[in-house]
This record gives sequence, structure tokens and C-alpha cells, in this order.
Amino acid sequence: MISIELTHRFKRIVRERGRQKEVSASLKLVREGFGNPHAHAGISIRKLGTDLYECRVGLDWRLIFQARKGVLAFDFAGNHDEVQNYLRGQR
Repeated sequence: MISIELTHRFKRIVRERGRQKEVSASLKLVREGFGNPHAHAGISIRKLGTDLYECRVGLDWRLIFQARKGVLAFDFAGNHDEVQNYLRGQR
């Protein structure tokens, strides 16, 4: 089974935005469906880089995570513009 890791930054962003309930539900879906390409579209997982992915939470919010062997490490959450700024900083 795949484990989920949440960085301090990720937890802080989710808590500050008051989106704990919907993020928790999305994390469960990602854990259950990751690695199954047919399920990726249904749970809005999109590959952004070699081991970097995003998962959409509704129309306006995205969760960014890194996939490592047996672990999905969630590091950032935000809207489209915030995610773009985060990704620019990662390069």
C-alpha cells in the first residue's frame, strides 16, 4: 500500500484555507487510485514532471505531490496561479 506524507507547508496551507475536509477526501482517492492510469483521469491526477504530479480538488484548487517508491509526498496546495509560481521555484 502507498503511504501519504504531508509537509509542514502543505498542512499549514490547507489549515489556513479551511479546506481540510475536501483535501482529506481527495488524499484518500489519490491513495486508492494512484498507479492505475485509468483511474487517474477520474480523480484528476496529472503528471507535471519526472516524479511530480498534481491532483485537482474542485475546479479551483490543486494539490502538488511527488511520487517516490511507496510514498506520495504532498508539498503544496493552491489555485492555478499559486501552483505556477510554486513550480517556477522548483526548477
